[in-house]
Amino acid sequence: MTLRPGAIDIHAHWLPEDMFGLPPGSPVPPLNGRDGEIYLGDLPLYIETTAMTDATRVIADTDAAGLGVRVISAPPFAFPVADDPGVDAYVGAFNDELATACSDSDGRLLGLGLVSLHDPDAARRQMQAIASSGVVRGIAVPPLLNGTSFDVAPMRDLLRIATELDLAVLVHPMQLPRPEWSSYYLVNLVGNPVETTTAAASLVLGGVLEELPGLRICMLHGGGCAPSLVGRWQHGWNKRADVRSAETRSPREGFRGLWFDTLSHDGPALELLRAHADPSHLMCGSDYPFDMGLPNPLDLPHDAGITDDVLEHNARSFLGLEGEGHV
Repeated sequence: MTLRPGAIDIHAHWLPEDMFGLPPGSPVPPLNGRDGEIYLGDLPLYIETTAMTDATRVIADTDAAGLGVRVISAPPFAFPVADDPGVDAYVGAFNDELATACSDSDGRLLGLGLVSLHDPDAARRQMQAIASSGVVRGIAVPPLLNGTSFDVAPMRDLLRIATELDLAVLVHPMQLPRPEWSSYYLVNLVGNPVETTTAAASLVLGGVLEELPGLRICMLHGGGCAPSLVGRWQHGWNKRADVRSAETRSPREGFRGLWFDTLSHDGPALELLRAHADPSHLMCGSDYPFDMGLPNPLDLPHDAGITDDVLEHNARSFLGLEGEGHV
């Protein structure tokens, strides 16, 4: 399949309607469609049902945004975070439907699949199937699992397998509730960036990037709060033995090993990210079709002087497509 040229949106969501029941053991209620919009239980998500479920609609919106390709992955409430025996079947069904949607997209869609987060052996089998698909280029995972992140098992094991199989890893926050974030949508406005920042710290300070130099892992929403904390991490690393306990390179160096989308919602925030990140690790992200997403995700990087050619090249590198016009 020949990919359509142009900027690649690395951060977009898709879920077929037959999987609205969500994974077994899900901590949130199932999805349902009412009057053309999606609800999480009785909570309106302000998303048109077809924007989440219909690949033809996704492609039309991709064209309208001036993008060449969209990379679709499950919305975070569809992550299989419960250790339930039914998860493997759910993951397999989603990945199969994802591969079909991408294969039938005439070079407009690529995918990032799901894995059984609690079971590295099952995850290995799932990632081997993903790697053989051609159109599903990696996996999407949450930043936290049962209060832990990527510096410890089982999440660290998943990264080892992904690196071994040359798969990209996309990290999407789950909007975990906390009492102090119960108002004003703070569970998203504050919680999502904090979750992402915690994951970034686990990678930079936990020795993961040193152990897995080939790992391609992307922090979304412009890296959350992490760009503003790199100097603080560096100071702590200089002064405290516990911060250096994993024997990592300095946080300033380690941060450049991470990948990011440009969905910062703010030009100065994107400039701060650019000051700390490897410029070849910045990619377009839209968060399509969520309300916190951008219908014109290229505006931010364009305003910062990042061209479509750079965005396309960087995303191809992240997805393991360097020098390829097809998958």
